[in-house]
Amino acid sequence: MNNKAKMGFWTIVLFGINSIIGSGIFLLPNNAMSIIGPASLGVLLFDMLLVLAMTFCFAEASGLFKDNGGPYIYAKEAFGDFIGYEVGFLTWITRIIAFSTMGVGFATALGGIMPELATPMMKNVIVTVIFALLAVMNLFGVQLFKVIQNLATVAKILPFVLFIGMGIFFIDSANFTPLFPGGEYTPGTFGTAAVMLFFTFTGFESIAVAASEMENPQKNLPRAILVAIVIVASIYFLLLACAIGIMGYELANTTVPVQEAFGRIAGSFGTGIVASGTLISIGALCISSSFVTPYSCLALAEKGMLPAVMTKRNRFNAPYWCILASTIIAMLIAYTGSFTFLASISVVSRFSQYIPTCLSIPVFRKKMPDAPRAFKIPFGPVIPAIAVLTSIWLLAQAKPQQLIMGLGAAVIAVPFYYFVYKNKKEQA
Repeated sequence: MNNKAKMGFWTIVLFGINSIIGSGIFLLPNNAMSIIGPASLGVLLFDMLLVLAMTFCFAEASGLFKDNGGPYIYAKEAFGDFIGYEVGFLTWITRIIAFSTMGVGFATALGGIMPELATPMMKNVIVTVIFALLAVMNLFGVQLFKVIQNLATVAKILPFVLFIGMGIFFIDSANFTPLFPGGEYTPGTFGTAAVMLFFTFTGFESIAVAASEMENPQKNLPRAILVAIVIVASIYFLLLACAIGIMGYELANTTVPVQEAFGRIAGSFGTGIVASGTLISIGALCISSSFVTPYSCLALAEKGMLPAVMTKRNRFNAPYWCILASTIIAMLIAYTGSFTFLASISVVSRFSQYIPTCLSIPVFRKKMPDAPRAFKIPFGPVIPAIAVLTSIWLLAQAKPQQLIMGLGAAVIAVPFYYFVYKNKKEQA
C-alpha cells in the first residue's frame, strides 16, 4: 500500500483519542461524585497512573511488530499458539460487542433528544442505517476513513475544550469540601470508584490492531499510544475538576452532569453544545470501532485461524469479507440487547488483552533481547508487574455474572482451536 494512503503519526494519535473517549465521559462526573465526592480527582489520578503502566506495556510491545492484531500478536509470540488464539478470538468478539454497544448507544442518545425515535423498532432502524453507512465507508479503504475519523475526533473534543476553557473561570474552591460524602471516608468506595473511572480509559488497546495500515508502525505506534493517553487523561482530569468546581455535591444528583454544569455557565448554548457533543462523541467512537473490528478478524485469518477467504481485499485494499462479517454479526447482536447489557459484557472481556500483553514484556526481553525497540519501559519488570497486579485487582471488583459473560468466549474458543486451527496446522 502506498504510504500516502496509510495513517501518519497524528492520525494514529487522533484514532487513539477517538477509540478511548466515548459516551462514558459524559456520565463520569456525577457517578464519581456520588461514590467518593471531590476525592474522585485523586482516584482519577490513581487510575491515570495505572492506565499509563498498561500503556507502557502496549507501547514497548507494539514497537517490536508491524503486523495486524495488537494483543493477539503479542500473546501468540510470547506464549504460543493456544494463548494467542484465545486472546485473538476474545479480542475480535470483544470488539464486535463494543461495536454493537456503540451503535445501540448512538440510537439511545438520539432517542433521548428526539423521543419519537425512542422505540425498539426505531432503535433497530437507526442501528441498521449506521452500520450500513460505516461498512460502506470502510469498504472504500483507509483514505476515506482517515478524513472522516480525523474530522469526527476534532468535533468530539471541541465541546470538552469549550467547557474546560470557560469552566475554569467559574470554579468555586468551596465546592471541593468536604472531601468525602458525609465528611469522612467510607471503606470500599475507593475501589468502586477506581473500577468505574478505569473503564472510561478502555479502548487504548485498539490503536495497535491495524498496525499494517500505519506509516512506520514500529516507530510511530509507541509514541502515538503514549501521546493519546496523556491527552485523554488531561481532558478527563480538567473536565472533572471543572464540573465539581461549578456544581459541588449537586453534581451527584444530575443524570447529565457535563450538560448541566455547562448550562449553568453558558445557558442554552452550553446545553446544546454538550447534547450535540454526546452524539458526535458516540458517533466518532462508532467510526473507530467499525474500522478496528474487522482488522481483529483479519489478524486471525492471516494466521490461518479463520478461513483464508477472509484475507481477501478489494481494490481499495480493504478486507471486505472481514468488514462484512464483523458488521453483520455486530448488527445482529445490537438488535438483541440494550446499551447497559452490552457494555457490561464488553468491559470485563478487555482484560483478556491487557494481562497477556503486560505479561509478554519480560518474555520478549528474554526472547528478543537485541531487537530494536522504539520505546523501552524503565525500571525493568516493575511497571509490567504493577500493571498485571492492578488488572487482577480490578477484575476482583467485578461481579461473578460480569466475569462469566465477559470471559465466557474463552471457553467457546477452545473447541475451535483444537478442531480447526490445530488440526489444520498439523496437516500443513
